[in-house]
Amino acid sequence: MTRNQKISNNILELVGETPIVKLQNITKNFTGNFYAKLEAFNPGQSSKDRIALHIVENAEKKGLLKPGDTIVETTSGNTGFSLAMIAMVKGYKCILAVSDKSSKDKIDMLTTLGAEVHICPANVPADDPRSYYETAKRIHLETPNSIYINQYFNELNIEAHYYSTGPEIWTQTEGKITHLVVASGTGGTISGSGRYLKEQNPNIKVLGVDAIGSVIKKYHETREFDENEISPYKIEGLGKTLIPSATDFDVVDIYEKVSDKNAAFKARDLVKEEGLFCGYTSGAVIQAVEQYNDKNMFDEDSFVVVIFPDHGSRYMNKVYSDDWMKAQGFL
Repeated sequence: MTRNQKISNNILELVGETPIVKLQNITKNFTGNFYAKLEAFNPGQSSKDRIALHIVENAEKKGLLKPGDTIVETTSGNTGFSLAMIAMVKGYKCILAVSDKSSKDKIDMLTTLGAEVHICPANVPADDPRSYYETAKRIHLETPNSIYINQYFNELNIEAHYYSTGPEIWTQTEGKITHLVVASGTGGTISGSGRYLKEQNPNIKVLGVDAIGSVIKKYHETREFDENEISPYKIEGLGKTLIPSATDFDVVDIYEKVSDKNAAFKARDLVKEEGLFCGYTSGAVIQAVEQYNDKNMFDEDSFVVVIFPDHGSRYMNKVYSDDWMKAQGFL
């Protein structure tokens, strides 16, 4: 009997063991075979369930978190949703500093789950007191009996995917995977799953996805932070204007940058061509796959796994809204 055939004690027991499906149409003109790991099948509908639960349970084991305490975090929405869900089940309070480029759907979901939400400007430097990084730090210092998850600089972010996502992909593909394509935000998913897979087979290529307007790709290539790379962009949970220590840049072979517009249309294409209702970042991932394909990254024997991080329902007022698409000049 599989886990999903059993009765679970609570929703948190459903985190992980997400399915992989073969992409049939959107990649039909590409060279190789392409498969998508659907992280929307987590109970919180995103890959962030994995890190949130891992970090919270680690804090519990260390005695840092007791019933009635407060969880504080910086989030573009998905980690916040996972933490709010976990806090609800386990009996904690949850306070979140959220970027104002997060979709209204995400913010409404957070408040519905009982989280206290502080909306912060996205287009300010990371060390600006108004940024969601600094806001979360301040709230943590001002809140007794609180812990700060700090996903961007928490090694447990990588560890969560090393012990779950990576082994799942290796088992599900029977070790046939040749390429892993992952959006890089905090870097936990690409670092943890990539590290595990390369330990099984060093020939596996780990291909990152970055946003135009982010510093990640340039830093990977030069190991220098270049603020001239920074410009406003719309994609949530992808790229960064700082360098997260939760990214192991040695694991990643190469990065490809994608545009807001291309990622938005690719998200819509996933729905129309595959019936996969995924988020904005998933559109960015499949756009990057197309760009990698154009650069002859794959051959006929390639077994390419892409990770789609979350569900499209969180973007109804963004990429799935014609009004929003027109306002950005995309339509």
